[in-house]
Amino acid sequence: MSPVDDSNSLAVLYARAAEATRTGSPGLYFATQHFPQDLARAAQAVYWFCDYTRALGRGAATAEQGHQDLDIWASLVASGLRGKLARHPVLDVFLDTVDQRAIPHEAPMELIEGVRMDLDHARYRSFSQLRARTQRIGGTVSQMMAHVVGHRAPALDYMMDLGMAIEMTTLLRDTGDHLTRDRIYLPLEEMESFGYSEAALAARVRDEAFENLMRFHAARIHELYSSSEPGIALLDARGRFAVKVAFDLYRTTLRRIESSGFDVFRHRAGVPAVARAWITARSMAGPITRRLWRVMSA
Repeated sequence: MSPVDDSNSLAVLYARAAEATRTGSPGLYFATQHFPQDLARAAQAVYWFCDYTRALGRGAATAEQGHQDLDIWASLVASGLRGKLARHPVLDVFLDTVDQRAIPHEAPMELIEGVRMDLDHARYRSFSQLRARTQRIGGTVSQMMAHVVGHRAPALDYMMDLGMAIEMTTLLRDTGDHLTRDRIYLPLEEMESFGYSEAALAARVRDEAFENLMRFHAARIHELYSSSEPGIALLDARGRFAVKVAFDLYRTTLRRIESSGFDVFRHRAGVPAVARAWITARSMAGPITRRLWRVMSA
């Protein structure tokens, strides 16, 4: 009798999801180390799926190739959601998590469509276009994580705003990097209304028009953070702190972009390690204190 090949067992694949999270998102990985095991595995599986899906768009040599890859992936995901065998490591653990955490089937398909939008748009003409893209990517990811953590209504509405705020913060932070790939995520209509041209952006001009445009854009993101914050309390206490960490880290990143005078061309704003540790410790203090109290009271 031949030995059983367990290289694709769920346990092994969840371990691969954990490693993908550790290398791709150290902050999320650190937070999940303080989750109960079931939440940690689910969060890492969702991350692996989202990262893989987005990489299909980012890594495509051409838009046509990207569309072909996403079409194949969308078909495979849809089949898996209908109960057919996936036979793909990323999808196997994700589908298991979808079942365990009751993630709506439309969520992964929305993410795929959001990634597809970037293949069709190197520019976004209006904020409504950018908003649709950001909802499908950042908002969908945030809502899937809310299902992982556990929530009560109307948490998902708040998590949509938080996901959008985080995604728009990263887009703003990476403005300079996007230019090297001839991509612009500042709505062209708004650039025009502030008197700031694509040529000026390509030349990395930071004049009064640029700063006014960026302040306007940043204020909108701050509004999303503010509108999303009440939703954190609607998440299950077992994983709520990780969402609070993400909220604080990315909002701090936005503030650092502002304090740099919106120097998004020469510097990639981030939160220093010491500040990250403080933010994380502050958010974890509540759950850890409660855990120690339960142990001491047992």
